[in-house]
Amino acid sequence: MRWDNSHTLLNWLADLGRLAHIADSRGLPHVALDYVELLVKAIFDSSVASQNAIVAAESLGLGTIYIGANRKNTQEVAILLNLPPFVFPVFGMCVGFPNPEEKPAIKPRLPQAAVLHRETYKLGEQEDAIARYNDIMKKFYTEQNMKVAGDWSEHSAERIATLDYLKGCKNLRETLNNFGFKLL
Repeated sequence: MRWDNSHTLLNWLADLGRLAHIADSRGLPHVALDYVELLVKAIFDSSVASQNAIVAAESLGLGTIYIGANRKNTQEVAILLNLPPFVFPVFGMCVGFPNPEEKPAIKPRLPQAAVLHRETYKLGEQEDAIARYNDIMKKFYTEQNMKVAGDWSEHSAERIATLDYLKGCKNLRETLNNFGFKLL
């Protein structure tokens, strides 16, 4: 999506710093913040809030796009935003008016048959849907002039074959420890 000159970058945060500050101001410990549960909850809350923001923005004719690069540069983002301990940058999001002269491409998503399970999870039943999605994505890659070797399955499997895909994220536990999270 190409933007005109009026757009905003929002940063979505897992914010447990407020709770730590309140506990500190009352002379209370905050040992529960050392456990992964509250961080997962904060990331989930941030994600849900961002999705609601997207729905609201789109209802006003705005375009949005998630920016995952925050995960690869969390320390730099934290410094830029002056984040206190126990606040972690989850992702960014651009919001603005799309250029009306360009029709945005919408990346196809996995078909429902590959993501919806009834009663129990059925991995084997996804194979046909994934095969169809591979064909859809090959066409999308070609239309978008993306240089992706193979199909979606091959591309996805190769991304997780080594730690290269994780780039700055492979030391996430250490990074989160630097943000104050002990993650027990």
